[in-house]
Parts: sequence; structure tokens; C-alpha cells
Amino acid sequence: MDLGLHGKVAAITGGSEGIGRAVAYRLAAEGARVAVCARRQDVLEEAASAIAKATGAEVLPVVADVTGAADCERFVRTTVERFGSLEILVNNAGRSAAAPFSQVTEDDWRSDLELKLFGAIRCCQLALPHMLQRGWGRIVNITHVGGKQPGPASLPTSVSRAAGIALTKALSKDYAAHGITVNTVCVGRIKSGQWERRWRERFAHLPIEEYYRQQAAGIPMGRFGEAEEVADLVAFLASDRAAYITGTAINIDGGVSAVV
Repeated sequence: MDLGLHGKVAAITGGSEGIGRAVAYRLAAEGARVAVCARRQDVLEEAASAIAKATGAEVLPVVADVTGAADCERFVRTTVERFGSLEILVNNAGRSAAAPFSQVTEDDWRSDLELKLFGAIRCCQLALPHMLQRGWGRIVNITHVGGKQPGPASLPTSVSRAAGIALTKALSKDYAAHGITVNTVCVGRIKSGQWERRWRERFAHLPIEEYYRQQAAGIPMGRFGEAEEVADLVAFLASDRAAYITGTAINIDGGVSAVV
């Protein structure tokens, strides 16, 4: 299926590994010109180089921390200066942060909201004028199924992700008439660098596939998702094939969530 993304310009936050890297690769493989940002320069530049080599696409790495307004502005500005436009934004930057309410400090709340909510808000504010100018745009926010159905010891992530889902719906209403769609992909357990680091720190005595198998207990499909599976869904939502889909929150979780 031709998604019609050739020549489009996409910006992906948290694009150095895991879901972000897989999304960058998928969009680049579809012919998009891609900018990726992350905080670690070495990891980011390696990812950008590998994606460019594998796809033949232009891939721009920009070291940036989305918790800072100046970094967000520089990421978007550098993208537009390099490619001349910005039509697709994937807000992926985030990390796992889950604990009981009594253990979450005010600083924990603040840092999580800055990263997952305000980072997305800032990038949307900066990207939308360019999409409005083109009369076409796609915003895909990567959130979590816990934002729909918070569980015990799920703070502050479940709250910041719920806010991200609400932001998605509100933006979709404001910009639908301008040819801009806004959707969110609510992930469950997806293989990523964060899970691999947890394996190394706590479960290195197990083969990694056995670790993933044990951690997948309770998932109806019996396994973790692959980052590439999330990337396929994001690429579809970023395309004209999904032109009539906006304001949706799509679960990609192997069936684990009890809510639709």
C-alpha cells in the first residue's frame, strides 16, 4: 500500500531508540524527510545515520530535550530551515514512571508532566503554524493504555497520559477544518530500550526472550509488541489513507486493556 508520504517532512521526538526510532525508520522508508530529536547525542546520531543508510532518506538529528521550551523551538526551527516545511509531528518523548501515590513527590509530578504533556504541547504549538500554512498536517501522540484505565501504582504516568489523550481530542476539534488530523496511539508493553535496561539491571540472569515471555503474563496475545508494529500504525495515521480519522485513541496492547 502506497501511503503517499514521499517528500513529506516529519519530526519525531524521542527518536533515538525504541518506538521513536522505529517510527523514524518507517516514515523514512515511505519516502518522508525525517527530523529526530533526543537528549543523548551519540545514540541519536547513530540512529539517524543507520536509518539514512538503510532507507536512502534524509534524516536530520537534533539534540534536544523537550522539557525545555528553547530546545523545542530549536528542534522545529532547525527542521523547517533544513526541509522547508513541517507536515507530520510525532510526540513520542517519554519514559516509564509508575509508583503508588504516597511515593510520588512534587518534583516527580512536575518532571513527568513537563516531559510527556508540556513537551507535546510545546511541539504542537510550534508545528501547527506550518501545517496551517500547508493546509495539511498530521499529529500523532504516543500515549499509554493506562491513561484510559489507570491501575494501582501507576502515577504519575497514568495522569500525564490521560492529559495527553484529552489534548489529542481537543486539538482534533480545533483543527479538523484545516486539513489537520490529531490522533493518539495508546501503547501497552512494547519492546524498547527502557525494557532492555530494566532487564540488564534486574533480570540479566535470564535470556532476554525468557524475560519478555515472563513479563508478558496477562497479555491475551501472550507476547510483547514490537516497536515496528507501533510504527506501522503511526505511518498509516500520518498518511492520506487515514484522512477521515481524527480525535481517536487507538490501543496497541495485545488486548490487555479492559477498555476500548
